[in-house]
Amino acid sequence: MSKRQFKAESKRLLDLMINSIYTNKEIFLRELISNANDAIDKLCYEALTNKTLKVDKRKLGIKIEIDKEKRLLKIEDNGIGMDKEELVDNLGTIAKSGSLAFKEALEKKDKVNIIGQFGVGFYSSFMVADEVIVESKKAGFMKAYKWVCKGLDGFEITDCDKQENGTIITLHIKENNKEEKYDDFLDDFKIQGLIKKYSDYVAYPIKMNIINEETKEKSETEAINSMVPLWKKNQKKIKDEEYYKFYQEKFFDYTKPLKVIHTKAEGIVSYDALMFIPAMPPYDFYTKEYKKGLELYSNGVLIMEKCEDLLPDYLNFVKGVVDSPDLSLNISREMLQQNRQLMVIAKNIEKKILKELSEMLLNDREKYETFFKTFGVNIKYGIYDNYGAKKEDLKDLIIFYSSKEKKMVTLKEYVSKLTEDDDTIYYACGETVDKIDMIPQVESLKEKNKQVLYLTDYVDEFVLKTLEKYDDKKFVNVSSNDFDLSTEEEKKLLEEKNESSKEMFEFMKKELGEEVFDIRYTNKLKNHPICLTSKGEVTVEMQKVINAMPTDEHINAKLVLEINEKHAIAKKIKYLYENDKKTLKKYTKILYNEARLIEGLPVTNPTELSNLVCELLAK
Repeated sequence: MSKRQFKAESKRLLDLMINSIYTNKEIFLRELISNANDAIDKLCYEALTNKTLKVDKRKLGIKIEIDKEKRLLKIEDNGIGMDKEELVDNLGTIAKSGSLAFKEALEKKDKVNIIGQFGVGFYSSFMVADEVIVESKKAGFMKAYKWVCKGLDGFEITDCDKQENGTIITLHIKENNKEEKYDDFLDDFKIQGLIKKYSDYVAYPIKMNIINEETKEKSETEAINSMVPLWKKNQKKIKDEEYYKFYQEKFFDYTKPLKVIHTKAEGIVSYDALMFIPAMPPYDFYTKEYKKGLELYSNGVLIMEKCEDLLPDYLNFVKGVVDSPDLSLNISREMLQQNRQLMVIAKNIEKKILKELSEMLLNDREKYETFFKTFGVNIKYGIYDNYGAKKEDLKDLIIFYSSKEKKMVTLKEYVSKLTEDDDTIYYACGETVDKIDMIPQVESLKEKNKQVLYLTDYVDEFVLKTLEKYDDKKFVNVSSNDFDLSTEEEKKLLEEKNESSKEMFEFMKKELGEEVFDIRYTNKLKNHPICLTSKGEVTVEMQKVINAMPTDEHINAKLVLEINEKHAIAKKIKYLYENDKKTLKKYTKILYNEARLIEGLPVTNPTELSNLVCELLAK
């Protein structure tokens, strides 16, 4: 029989496929097994209305066989099969199994990762094979046919003597070359690994015929695939140990997860999801190599190992799988990113995870605090990111150490302890709880029985700035100008004292140059002599965080050196201004650098500071 020619477009695409330079050629097996699975499904469906078709469901399945000597890989199913016309229609027109996005990617001929470029279907075989033979017999029909193609010069269809209904696809695997090692696809263990990776949850058993190279005898393996995924099983019948085992095997984490989230949705969009909150971050969590995402399946067939669109960035620590029958394998990565069904699933998953975290916070505080210690920065980032778009959803999930409670508290818990006339949530920033506890302004507040939140993460103050208020209570940094508990009379007296000392402070400011925005007396320090505060939106902590980032962006807070009006140092500087301005200059530098050290800021010239201190001590 003469060869039949591919249509022009199909020929062009086949040429690109045959000469492909793509990295994940292994997905051809997933595509062929998926086709085999569909063929068996069609047979079962057809048998429901066609009583002449006798189907023994116990015998349905897929078989794989490797002949290393002949370089042959066979995929066989006992499904519906194809007649001659269907062989021409299904295998003769590549466009039927492709997608526009995939075609465009092929035409670029870039070395891309083909995973996720779905819809390659049957023709993905030509990425690894230089000849493909398809033998098929349609259920209920007498004749069987063979489709043979070696490439661009077309294909032949002839009669064959296949006895059972179904399809056998035989691939003649390409020879190795400098760029590719095709022998991997003739290795029993490699093929079994690919089956477990991509087709573990195909509904029918996938078995392999293992050929003994010495005796040439065949032996059949047990089913390689699990068939029924854990997420499809009845939740009430799944033991915790089963979840833990699945998590450990799937995600290579041998620590029990902190939380298991198993959910199912039916309706406009249907899906099963099984997700885990790890107890510890993975080893590469803080590296550029780490990628977020859930495994995405369509009816148990892996579509994408890490679907980033299913998780917002702030939930990048969540591991798990999502399986939806509403998503087709015949979809490109670009189309998947714009898929409405996927967007709905992602939104629902985000809500579910946040609900589970809220319940953990409410019902298992110890576990939640363990979670927050590890992944709390992520939740805070979620509030700060995207101009606070998620702040209302996340504000009740953040917790901070409380000066009064001596433990972590929520913003709601803080506000619940306020009196009716108190409209302020006080906070202080620093590297550790112990260091914050020693800040002069904090001590002053504790004396007045006020509660202070201790912010120890770099993102904390940015989070509170994003929130602006909580339950109509404003946030006030104790190291800012907004912090003032004085009475009106006390404020007036202090203002008068600062005004009368204006010339002295101007003299001191001149010695420090642009280092400080202002110098003044304060009445908010109890025993401490000095402190640094900031004026304006940029605080000292913000300055430290932004300037520590590996960027060219640097900012400076408007620093204010405040001197305790009731401390002995206040009398000393006044005396020096009136009697020894030269020594006052030295005192000014020492006081300013001491204030910087208290705030955790670096000293500009530590040698000068040391010399000045030693000089004054020696007197």
